[in-house]
Amino acid sequence: MKAGILYLKGHLIRYAIPALFLVWIWFTMASPARSEWYAVHLYPYVAKILSNISRWVPFSLGDCFIYGSILGIILYIIVRMIRRKSFLKTLSQVFLYLVWVYIWFYLAWGLNYFRPDFFNRTHIPAVAYTPESFQSFLSVYTDSLNASYIPVETIQKNIVSRDIKEEYLRIHSRFGMLSPTSYQEAKPMLSSTGMSKVGVLGYIGPFFNEFNLNTELLPVQYPATYAHEMAHVLGIASEAEANLYSFLVCSQSTVPEIKFAGYFSIFQYVLGNAYSLLEKEEFIAWRDSIRPEIKELYNLKNEYWHARYSPWIGEFQDKIYHLFLQSNNIQSGRKNYSEVVSLLIAYQQHI
Repeated sequence: MKAGILYLKGHLIRYAIPALFLVWIWFTMASPARSEWYAVHLYPYVAKILSNISRWVPFSLGDCFIYGSILGIILYIIVRMIRRKSFLKTLSQVFLYLVWVYIWFYLAWGLNYFRPDFFNRTHIPAVAYTPESFQSFLSVYTDSLNASYIPVETIQKNIVSRDIKEEYLRIHSRFGMLSPTSYQEAKPMLSSTGMSKVGVLGYIGPFFNEFNLNTELLPVQYPATYAHEMAHVLGIASEAEANLYSFLVCSQSTVPEIKFAGYFSIFQYVLGNAYSLLEKEEFIAWRDSIRPEIKELYNLKNEYWHARYSPWIGEFQDKIYHLFLQSNNIQSGRKNYSEVVSLLIAYQQHI
């Protein structure tokens, strides 16, 4: 009888603790104010602990955790099946493990998705996205893009790291981000070739507060991708915002290669918006105003990644990530990346 009571208590504790965590997570998700409290008061400590753990390892702990979990679950199920253990109990144990992974993800970083949006958090007023406002932005951007051009054959990663951190130190409090630390450095993905097949250039490793970059990045892409993923580590979940801060810190750099990389990083989004908003003749005239070296670089970049991309796998990954973003308060899904242009228009009219 006593053993049965102890077993029941242990069983209740085993499920009650994760249940309490889930209730708190969902309670926080439901309110931007509570999510902002997490981002301001809790996330900085969680991030500091996790990044202090991961800083000593030169490879991605998060990748090891994800790949190890997938392999471990498969092997666990196989072993349990060979030993003819209860299939339902096996599934319940796997489910409980995945619940803890879910809890870890949101406590470690994921609740940043539910913070107030850019305009509410920064008190920068939204601007009507009209052809006129876009034309004004486009004129300034194009002149700056052309003026900043410099061939980027190589990039010094230590200079990128130093320069971008200095810029984030200058602006982080203005936009509700953490302050970058000296030991936060990009790590290589465990499988850059595989990630290239689905078009992934970088990502945050939320489980250990890391950011990982594709080792196949072109030199001209490295600074902006570094800055984009660092923005995620500093507490920014929106892809559009991460693109905005990446652009701001790179375009303000005194290093010519980093400065041009910043302007070039949003060229694809500006191009897409220009094609949609401008009349055909206006679009052609604008396209012709771009320096031929920049257009050639853009085409070379597309060819470079197209040769590495697997359409079937890439399209599947895009759909999954689109749904993931939508389920995490990013209603536009993958289109969120291109919304950086509207943020830039609002920001530039505000300053």
